[in-house]
Amino acid sequence: MLTDRPTKLVPPVLAKMAAWCLCLILVGVVVYFFVQGIARLSFVALPVAIALLLTALLFPLTRSLREAGMRPIYATWITMLVALAVLAGTGWLVGARATEEFPNLVEQVQSTARDVQNWLITGPLHLKEAQITSYVDEIATMVNAQRTAITSTVLTAGAVAFEVLASLVLLLFVSFFLLKDGDRIWSWFLRGFGSMSPRVDRAGRAAWTTLSHYVQGTVAVAAVHGVIMGIVLAGMGVPLWAPLAVLIFFASFIPIVGIFFAGTIATLVTLGAKGPLYALIFVGILIVEQQLENHVLQPLIVGRALNFHPLAIILVLSVGGILAGIAGAAVAVPVAAVIYRALPELVHKPPALPPGPTPAPAQPPGSTPAPAQPAGSASASVPRSGSRASGSPAEDDSPPDSE
Repeated sequence: MLTDRPTKLVPPVLAKMAAWCLCLILVGVVVYFFVQGIARLSFVALPVAIALLLTALLFPLTRSLREAGMRPIYATWITMLVALAVLAGTGWLVGARATEEFPNLVEQVQSTARDVQNWLITGPLHLKEAQITSYVDEIATMVNAQRTAITSTVLTAGAVAFEVLASLVLLLFVSFFLLKDGDRIWSWFLRGFGSMSPRVDRAGRAAWTTLSHYVQGTVAVAAVHGVIMGIVLAGMGVPLWAPLAVLIFFASFIPIVGIFFAGTIATLVTLGAKGPLYALIFVGILIVEQQLENHVLQPLIVGRALNFHPLAIILVLSVGGILAGIAGAAVAVPVAAVIYRALPELVHKPPALPPGPTPAPAQPPGSTPAPAQPAGSASASVPRSGSRASGSPAEDDSPPDSE
């Protein structure tokens, strides 16, 4: 009776709330320390996260080359070389156009500034030239005051350049081995979970499918966005249209916030080079194209992998930006989508099999069935070397076994 007395003094609702609060506190502590560990290891965690995104984008090419009969090592090398060639070609195009058109941009900005100054003096505002000169002097003073901060930022960036280079090398190595040995790495990872390996395998494959669809769909939408805006800028005769198109392409990977940032820069360049009329036209085309992307392209291409409310996207972007800056904001949405799709597979139990004979274990694709073993043979319980882990059937979006 003494053991039941304290329980009877607490209402059942309050006892349940206390139990839930205790569970939430424990989960919060675990999540806090996990996030702190990721933040401390951001030098490794961020390149690995970007490598996963890059692998999800490039693996269809590697898989096609393997299905054509090419060995995994050669298929992986060709995929990496194609990716590097695309990046190098894009960088060369942007650099060449920037070097060629930057002087023209400076001249057009100076001409636009003179036109705006004349309009401020002769237009409806009737400002005096002394007032305009004072405003310009104030802006110059502010820039000079920030010169020390700008210089220290440049020096800090130079000191961090080595870390960025090391992260880039790590990213390339991780991407290469994920493309080449992704499925074998996953099978090795599953062996550490024992009886939980089927659940972990289902969760991992659901996460990989979601990540692949999201990355490939986002790249397709960003490419359409960058090409359309590049054509518009080139048609208006705006200098640096190629770098601006590439900036819009990469900014499209950050939902909502990215296009606002890139669109603002492109609008300012258009305003400085061509004047207010062209800037307004560009803003109108950008808004129409963005609405077309949000209501047509995104639901059709990316909607099957990600169906988040805009408020959820804003919150996820905020958390990612606080933890890891721009790179964290870029990977925050796919990470949230992967967790959202993988958790149900990890928590729910598979449906119970109907009573009957135990089915034979699945064989890897393309392998010959193992010969029958006599009853009581010791070798019947020993798995063959290199066989796939239980509960991990091959799927289209998962890397096949390396040869």
